[in-house]
Amino acid sequence: RSANKHKPWIETEYQGIVMENDNTVLLNPPLFALDKDAPLHYAGEICGFRVHNGPLGSGTVQFEAVVLDRSTGEGLVRSKEPLDCESQREHSFTIQAYDCGEGPDGVNSKKSHKATVHVRVNDVNEFSPVFVERRYEASVPEGRLFDRIVRVEALDADCSPQYSQICFYDIITPNVPFAIDNDGNIKNTEPLDSKQQHVHTFWVTAFDCGKNRAQADAQVAITVKPSCKPGWMGWTKRVEYTPGSGSIPLFPSLHLETCEETVWNIQATVELQTGHIGKGCDRDSYSDRSVRRLCGAVRGEVDLLPPPSPAANWTAALPTLPSSDSSLVFSFNGSNHVAVVPDPVVSALSGDHFTLQLWMRRGGANIQPATTQTRGSRKEEEIIVCSTMKNDDSYSHYSLSVHGCRLSLFYWPDVSAARPVKFLWKLEQVCDSEWHHLSLSVQFPSVTLYVDGVTFDPALIHDNGAIPNPAPRQRMFIGACWGKAQICLSLGYILMTDFLKCLNAMSHWYHGLLSGVTVRPGSVEPHSVVECLYACREGLDFGDLETLGSGMKVHVNPSQSVLVLEGDDIESFNRAVQQVTYRNSLRFATPGVRPLKLTTSLRCFNEESCLTLKQLEGYLVVLQPDAPQISLSGVGPHLARPAPEFEGSTGVPLFPELRIICSLSHAVNTAAQGMEGGALMSDAVAHTLDGCEVQPLGEELNPEREELMVDLDVVRERGLEIINTTAYIAITGAESISVYEDILRSIRYRLAKGSARFERRFRLSCSEMNGRYTSNELTLEVNFLHSLDSLYHPSHLLASQQQFLHPSHHAGELSGHNLPNPHRNSVVPGAATVIIMVCVGFLVVMVILGVFRIRSIHRRGESTRGGAKEGSGQWDDSALTIIVNPMEVITFTSSDSSYVVSESPDNTETLSCTTLTQAGTFSTLIEYKMKLLCSILSIYKVAFSTMN
Repeated sequence: RSANKHKPWIETEYQGIVMENDNTVLLNPPLFALDKDAPLHYAGEICGFRVHNGPLGSGTVQFEAVVLDRSTGEGLVRSKEPLDCESQREHSFTIQAYDCGEGPDGVNSKKSHKATVHVRVNDVNEFSPVFVERRYEASVPEGRLFDRIVRVEALDADCSPQYSQICFYDIITPNVPFAIDNDGNIKNTEPLDSKQQHVHTFWVTAFDCGKNRAQADAQVAITVKPSCKPGWMGWTKRVEYTPGSGSIPLFPSLHLETCEETVWNIQATVELQTGHIGKGCDRDSYSDRSVRRLCGAVRGEVDLLPPPSPAANWTAALPTLPSSDSSLVFSFNGSNHVAVVPDPVVSALSGDHFTLQLWMRRGGANIQPATTQTRGSRKEEEIIVCSTMKNDDSYSHYSLSVHGCRLSLFYWPDVSAARPVKFLWKLEQVCDSEWHHLSLSVQFPSVTLYVDGVTFDPALIHDNGAIPNPAPRQRMFIGACWGKAQICLSLGYILMTDFLKCLNAMSHWYHGLLSGVTVRPGSVEPHSVVECLYACREGLDFGDLETLGSGMKVHVNPSQSVLVLEGDDIESFNRAVQQVTYRNSLRFATPGVRPLKLTTSLRCFNEESCLTLKQLEGYLVVLQPDAPQISLSGVGPHLARPAPEFEGSTGVPLFPELRIICSLSHAVNTAAQGMEGGALMSDAVAHTLDGCEVQPLGEELNPEREELMVDLDVVRERGLEIINTTAYIAITGAESISVYEDILRSIRYRLAKGSARFERRFRLSCSEMNGRYTSNELTLEVNFLHSLDSLYHPSHLLASQQQFLHPSHHAGELSGHNLPNPHRNSVVPGAATVIIMVCVGFLVVMVILGVFRIRSIHRRGESTRGGAKEGSGQWDDSALTIIVNPMEVITFTSSDSSYVVSESPDNTETLSCTTLTQAGTFSTLIEYKMKLLCSILSIYKVAFSTMN
């Protein structure tokens, strides 16, 4: 029978305390295990305690329990390692007692139930306070007492509230007019004077509740500001912008001072006035057609208001205004200005899918913004475009009009059947007397309106009233519409004699400015193209939206001329204002002044004492950009070809090796590179030319004898325009330099048969930015090489001389020019011929003097004179030689060979007339000169024989 009948017994729960950095746990109640088998040996004794994991899985490793007295069952709980309160303040585990069984080996040992032990680690004040900042700064206006200027803060790493709390702070610098409370708030004890001391600097310390002092003291610096004046500080009236700088901040040091006034809402409006720069802002100064092509717009648009010309004369009666770009601005006075588009033009615009685009400004040329004009003061509807078009077997009608601040499209898909539909938009842009771009895309029944690149949805009105159907006749008016009178219907084209009658029949006159009015039938323009057509290259912007503080809002209007900031925190608002920027993406920005305005509105908790800030005005100055240098090169001053080549069907290219280079010359600051002064740097840049012109110098081209030829298909394929007259050939349109090089290299000069001259001069020049920057003028002199076979006989000499003595000569030498010479008997007339003729004249004088001297000797001769006369009557040229000592180098180049004649003063060449006569032909200009002299001497020989 077993002697160990009972299990040990312990309490069910214990609460323990252990001091930080100690290992003995004090339990309540004390740890005792009882066994009813006592006082039996072994069975009534407690041999040990076992520690098990607590609810959170902790305690097994850190704690252990030992038996102090086996007979009484007293035990002790201790930690295996010192405990850290900051790491873990409380520990839980279970403990179990077991007896010694029935013998020394613990056989049949019994265990008690498991009891829960909760141990709390008591903190020791081992850490000192530490300040959050080593230095605190603040600024206050002078002459006032403040409840709090700045607050310092210190933290203690101890785990218990007793030692972790900061009980008090202290200013350790003596004799300062400041005090600090137990929460760290610093205030001044007397009014401060900025003149006496601008900055007060002192030291503070902190103590925890265990009276430990801070490890390091903190420094406090308080700046005393002069008397506060509420308003914007750091405003700069003039801001300069250098073209090519990208974005620059407008207000880098601007900040708002409210002088401690509590403000809960701030709103600032920055306005940049660019209405006087082009059509509302700085844009690419190319023509509307060029801009459309650069933006990738689909071709096929029809210009309803083209520049007046013989082919487009319906805009000749409209007054025009100057524009900063190359577009033409037409003025409509609201009473008698109208453009009637001819029927052939209207016929190309049929269909119910089309895009109508235009630039519009209400009120005329001299009207001021809406401050001097009552919006919607005109009671009558003003029609911009009124059109009736033929669509297969039906007619459609539409009119675009403005009335007050409303824009409406009246569309009648079938004038004989369907009822009309009116699309209506209420827009501030219609009545603000500023330039705006309108793009109306019609895919009936869908209509999309873009104003300045922004989409606006219409309100539909189905008009089923008693509206008379438009007459089924194709016509289109710009600036008005026909009224009830039908006199205009009988006119195919509006004649001047019938113009006043038609004026009486029209109504709804438009009053304002129009430009770039185009219609493109077919599919509508994509949104990206519309945005590109309108895109302003300058405007207001915000630096980095990610840095925008909480509670801040920023809004920019589509034209980027107005930027609005709104917020409720002064510091965040000041940071946001300093990030307002001006950007201009044009490489050659339009220089000039842009007025700037800053309007501020404050809302305070106390509306009666809320601050009122006046409007700030300044101006942005866009400086003159670095002028680009357009250089034309690769073409020599002379171009010489045989005359038959010019008379061929293809002519001769004038500029086969033309090169166009655009560069920028600008000042570079070299001081940062260790160099003194500055330098000029030229950068080759990719430019877009907008026009080149080839012009004959002197008299105009004779269309019966000569012409300049260019491939019109290639020019038009590139979307460029060309004008080819007898006075010049002009190619216009924005395109890259490479395209212009290819087109100019293909220009050829052709002559009619037998109409070759001796020279013709041409001038080439190019420009960009609507003629704002021009290239150098490249002058080319074309020389025609003529055959001299007919000059071999003396009887033809006068004709040859007349042929080469053309009135227009030049002093340029032929040295260094490439002269293609496919024929060995071709020469070049020019300055050398003039020199020859001067020499010949001198020779004639010498010969005449010699003749007279011979005749004198002949008269005084004696009887033997007859024989002498007979002998002297024969011209002996056997000993005649001509010494040539040229000072020039002449190079002839042909497709199959090259000839070079080079002589120096020390190296002369002797040619005889007999040799030249036997040669029959000559290959160099020197031989040509010698043969010409020989021919003249032959004439003198004949004359001498005749005289004798």
